[in-house]
Amino acid sequence: MKFVLALLIMACALFAVAQNRRLTPETPRTGPAMATVLLLRVSGPIGPATADYISRGLKRAAQDRAPLVLLQIDTPGGLDSSTRQIVKDILASEVPVAAWVAPGGARAASAGAYIVYASHVAAMAPGTNLGAATPVQMGGLPGTPSPGAPDSPIPPRAPDDKASEPKKNTEDVRPGADAMTRKIVNDAAAYLRSLAQMRGRNVDWADRAVRDGVSLSASEAQAQQVIDFIAADPAELLQQAHGRTVQMSHGVQHTVASRGLSIVPMEPDWRTRVLGIITDPTVAYLLLLLGIYGIYFELTSPGFGVPGVAGSISLLLGMFALQMLPVSYAGVALIVLGFAMLVAEALLPSFGALGIGGTIAFVIGSVMLIDTDTPGLGIPAGLIATVAVVNALFVLVVLRLALKARNRPVVSGSEELRGMTGEILVTTADAAWMRLHGERWRVLSASPLRRGQRVRVTGRSGLVLQVEPIEDAPAMGPHASGSSGQAGT
Repeated sequence: MKFVLALLIMACALFAVAQNRRLTPETPRTGPAMATVLLLRVSGPIGPATADYISRGLKRAAQDRAPLVLLQIDTPGGLDSSTRQIVKDILASEVPVAAWVAPGGARAASAGAYIVYASHVAAMAPGTNLGAATPVQMGGLPGTPSPGAPDSPIPPRAPDDKASEPKKNTEDVRPGADAMTRKIVNDAAAYLRSLAQMRGRNVDWADRAVRDGVSLSASEAQAQQVIDFIAADPAELLQQAHGRTVQMSHGVQHTVASRGLSIVPMEPDWRTRVLGIITDPTVAYLLLLLGIYGIYFELTSPGFGVPGVAGSISLLLGMFALQMLPVSYAGVALIVLGFAMLVAEALLPSFGALGIGGTIAFVIGSVMLIDTDTPGLGIPAGLIATVAVVNALFVLVVLRLALKARNRPVVSGSEELRGMTGEILVTTADAAWMRLHGERWRVLSASPLRRGQRVRVTGRSGLVLQVEPIEDAPAMGPHASGSSGQAGT
């Protein structure tokens, strides 16, 4: 059965690989260029799945020799590693990329601003905004500025100080910032300025977007030459982008020919969808917990197999997802420590100390696990609270079982024999024998014993029981309360 199951899994994997190769051929097409524009939609936080999706889209556009790639953006920000990979792919693209912040109400904040600046053509829909590119966390884009000192507030800006005016000192950083914060902010500002210089856009505002976190509406962005134009819909964007000369990789000049072309959207394939699901911090956290608990239950209850298999798969998927996210290894260590303490609580008599400590370590590790303040890339507090409650219930159940077991009567060993009653089977000049638990025991007593007399066990010395009479019986009485079966010979 296991062999058949393995063959089925292998067949499904080979079929998926074949389908993927059929849908995305490796060799570029040599035919005429396609008269369609490829549309890529980016919505939500930018992560590894987004970078993979855009990379595949640009490769497909190059293979199909598409005249333009339309990148529709609505994002609050994202991870530094994923954003820089997207920027590299756009800069190296063989097909011009038009970034379009849309629909109305959308935004290209933080990481989105970098992607818009890197694109060959930049446009926004009415009612959208762009900017706020200040780094928010080391795991974000691209790091975390520490808050300024309480006694060093940011000096107020004059009312006539426009966002597009150049800074007198491009190295100025928020007062009270430490050396690491200055390095992070300066690096991000230089990165965005270099993109602005490459595309001929407003360099001074790019610097302000990083250092002061300023944002612009669509009309303000067009007036300050941050974007090229405003387009209410894709057709208007293609019309306005037509005839523009953009600089491709290696300094090659290219004229966009997009008037009257049709638009073909590219939806994420199964690989991108799966990657997007498992790299969600909440899902990665749950996979990690399911893996740990599954392996624990398999080790404590071996033979069934399902918890071990499911736990192993979940643990590997969780570890794969976490290595693609900005993870605090201190948080991972605290989670592992908390789990170890919970297991120890079930095995060692700590009276709840290990369980309470393990729950506290679990909660602190869960809070510290994802090292970023980027919106949409954290673990919900409700989920952490739920896990903490489950762990606390586990500790309470273990304590209840321990107390219940403590109050149970002893059912084995010498302690079990003390207080049990039986009857004398045989008496001799130097000893007597009684029946207890279907066994014959030699007994000693300070009082004379008679055959059939009922006695109570008061102690044990090796294979000899100390007893005391509880009643006088001249003849064989009923079976002892602690006896069973027939006496041995």
